[in-house]
Amino acid sequence: MFTEFLEKITNWVLNKEEEAAKKCNISIDDIEKQLKILEEKRDELQKKCDEQLKIFNNLITRLEHIKTEEALRCENKKEN
Repeated sequence: MFTEFLEKITNWVLNKEEEAAKKCNISIDDIEKQLKILEEKRDELQKKCDEQLKIFNNLITRLEHIKTEEALRCENKKEN
């Protein structure tokens, strides 16, 4: 919900900036500063997502290992 709201606001702002650019009322330096900020935020978010995915993948691997061990153990108990 908040993401949709934030996206609408961002689109509104970008539309206003696009209108200003068409009228030459915005500097390229301002646009470059905004691009740099967004790219830094994107890279930061990518890093956080990569770290979280690594944690989840490790958890999945551990759980799959536990599942395999337990399945073998239980199967061996049934055979004995």
